[in-house]
Amino acid sequence: MGALLSLPLLALPSLGTLATFGASCCGAATCSAVCSACGKFQSSMATRIAYAVILLVNSILSWIMLTPWALKKLQHLTLDYMTITCDGKQCTGWVAVHRINFALGLFHAILAMLLLGVRSSKDGRAALQNGFWGPKVILWLAFVVMTFFIPESFFMFWGNYVALAGAMLFLLLGLILLVDLAHTWAEYCLEKIENHDSRAWRGLLIGSTLGMYVASFAMIIVMYIFFAHGGCSMNQAAITINLIVLLIVSFISVHPTIQEYNPKAGLAQSAMVAIYCTYLTMSAVSMEPDDKHCNPLVRARGTRTASIVVGAIVTMLTIAYTTTRAATQGIALGSKGSHAYSQLDNEEVEHGLVTQQPSTRREMRAEALRAAVESGSLPASALDEDDDESDDGRDAKDDERGSTQYNYSLFHIIFLLATTWVATLLTQNIDADEQGDFAPVGRTYWASWVKIVSAWVCYAIYTWSLVAPVVLPDRFGH
Repeated sequence: MGALLSLPLLALPSLGTLATFGASCCGAATCSAVCSACGKFQSSMATRIAYAVILLVNSILSWIMLTPWALKKLQHLTLDYMTITCDGKQCTGWVAVHRINFALGLFHAILAMLLLGVRSSKDGRAALQNGFWGPKVILWLAFVVMTFFIPESFFMFWGNYVALAGAMLFLLLGLILLVDLAHTWAEYCLEKIENHDSRAWRGLLIGSTLGMYVASFAMIIVMYIFFAHGGCSMNQAAITINLIVLLIVSFISVHPTIQEYNPKAGLAQSAMVAIYCTYLTMSAVSMEPDDKHCNPLVRARGTRTASIVVGAIVTMLTIAYTTTRAATQGIALGSKGSHAYSQLDNEEVEHGLVTQQPSTRREMRAEALRAAVESGSLPASALDEDDDESDDGRDAKDDERGSTQYNYSLFHIIFLLATTWVATLLTQNIDADEQGDFAPVGRTYWASWVKIVSAWVCYAIYTWSLVAPVVLPDRFGH
């Protein structure tokens, strides 16, 4: 981080070396302080927060590179040796954005390969995921610098094809996880209600469902009032389709046939999907260009700069959070999840005996514990407790001794896809003539249509999750 802060001083050759060294030391100290603070949390949580912060910083840096000020500073730092161009023409940081995000993507791709097969923090490679933050930050910044020596023709191909495909895949994964979250939330509340007959959980489930529906219809009314005037056919169609599909999906979720095959389905899940898809639609119409006078927010010049800055930061925070959640939800994405303890053979479970002779006293204890867990006499966490007792020298805050909380390689692959989404969102169909001091994030028809279609796809995924048990009863145990 210190090396990044020291870049402006490179323009002063006489002081550049000392200042760079000083800033780098400060950056290392800051990184150490941050990681020490993260030590208050469990190891896996601190790690996820740290990677999310790196993605957030990288995204904001990419956004800043769209400003004319940043481009001029970058060219000045290289003594006008480097000119930011797009296909041989002067442009507004398009290539610079892809260079920076490619650097972070490469960083995550390397980590994904190095961490293949890591299943617990006892694996020596786990330290690459949870530690070495100073060297990792330096490596990330070195990749950023290195990308500026790669020919721009490579990034023209990368940005127009590879990054675009990765961005679409990232969006699809996010929608799948949103639907999974809706089902998980409703089922968790129902479990609490059934097991404890809790009025608080019943009230929370009903209140949240009603609240999300009220908010959805309120956003639809606001959109009709402010963004669906005469001549705004795109907005009118998007808002109306969202309203119709919202009602259809809600009806399907409480249909008797759906309830017969999936009793836990209902309006609670539909409400969450509805408010998210309505939000996507509202975000789409409120961020489209104003060439047809359909977006009054663009004409609010008094708050234009503030709204652009706040909107960009909120967008980057949302991406960082969504990416971190997506990268750690292994079950929804098809992985086995955590606590994958070794299983005994069925024959061994039946007669309750261990057939293989353990070679040490510790192995005898482990075998006995596994047999007790398989028979139901002890909870699975007893295996972790045994590891804690036998590894007194380890960090007491390490929550991944028994097994990792998430798939490390999958985590980094999703972060790699997130960098392609950030780069695509910032650069797709940008209009240099309409930019001021700050470039608005996502204010293009392309971005608006991506959000509108994403809402439709989300509705489709949720509908399929309701209909699938009816269409494929054998696969779902009916």
